Amino acid sequence: MSTSSRARRFAALVRKESYQAIRDPSTILIAFVLPLILLFLFGYGVSLDTTRTRIALVLEQATPLTQDLAASFQASRYFSVTVGRDRRMFENDLVLGKVRGIVVISADFATDYAAGNRPQIQVLVDGSDPNTANFVQNYAQGAVANWERQRRSETVAAGPPISIEQRFWFNPELTSRNFLVPGSIAIVMTLVGTLLTSLVVAREWERGTMEAMMATPVTAAELLAGKILPYFLLGLASMTLCVLLAVFLFGVPFRGSVAALYALSAAFLIPALGQGLLISTATKNQFLASQIALTSGFLPAFLLSGFLFEINSMPRIIQWITIIVPARYLIPSLQTVFLAGDIWPMFARSIAVMLTIGGIMFVLAARSTRKRIG
Repeated sequence: MSTSSRARRFAALVRKESYQAIRDPSTILIAFVLPLILLFLFGYGVSLDTTRTRIALVLEQATPLTQDLAASFQASRYFSVTVGRDRRMFENDLVLGKVRGIVVISADFATDYAAGNRPQIQVLVDGSDPNTANFVQNYAQGAVANWERQRRSETVAAGPPISIEQRFWFNPELTSRNFLVPGSIAIVMTLVGTLLTSLVVAREWERGTMEAMMATPVTAAELLAGKILPYFLLGLASMTLCVLLAVFLFGVPFRGSVAALYALSAAFLIPALGQGLLISTATKNQFLASQIALTSGFLPAFLLSGFLFEINSMPRIIQWITIIVPARYLIPSLQTVFLAGDIWPMFARSIAVMLTIGGIMFVLAARSTRKRIG
């Protein structure tokens, strides 16, 4: 068969798939409406910034020294402080979650401080939320350290006080939105690539139209390529919409290049689409395909990619499993494009790994489809 005939046949497959995607409301819902919901959720609803944590401050004896220390806690932008004279006033509040910690300045604090002894401050925290508990403990220590530095600078005249200057690269405000929103774009692309493709192809198996297409002279490779091309372009369009919202609505800085952004996104869509095709070919049922796509695509991208949880802190066996999760390579690359700029050695490695995983997925999908054609 001539090359022109193959080209016309492939163009007809792409056109047919494009018309089907446009006419199907669920395709638009998954490709554009659901990404908007997720992006607004991570942009506005989810925040890892812990500020104004409610704590109770117990002054067992009010002296000028302890009141000065209490003022250091009250001036902190990280705490919302309620002051009392007895810890028993706040124990029920700690149990009920109304306060996240109780800082107790003992009655002997001023006496021990004047005598040159090391006075003790007790910090009681709610350990049911380890992250918040560590936050309360660390910032309580920081508030005391700041108070001690200020006291020394006021009382010691020999030499200037030592000042520690901290600088945070790429995200000076330590705003969690600046890395949550780029990471959520990878989650969106996982949904568009894996879930949408698996549902659409499985629907054709259910309706019997896939068997009709197999009766035509198309090869398995042409059939798969014709099916994924419209959804590949749809995934890039969904990504573009998310990036525009991230930059112009949420104010996330974009310091990289458009070329790097699209190269990473295109490389990621290959394994995502390949996984969707493999799922649909193996199941041929929309409900089962959606469950497998969510379990094998969305959940690993959400939990095992470093999006919310540090991979290095996971058990060793889980760290090995994350190697085959494509989102593990896209999310840090997207965060780098947005916050740091183009670092092509890093991008080249991520692109190579994602294309390798995608190639394996497509080989498995093509072999499965070829068996069904035979």
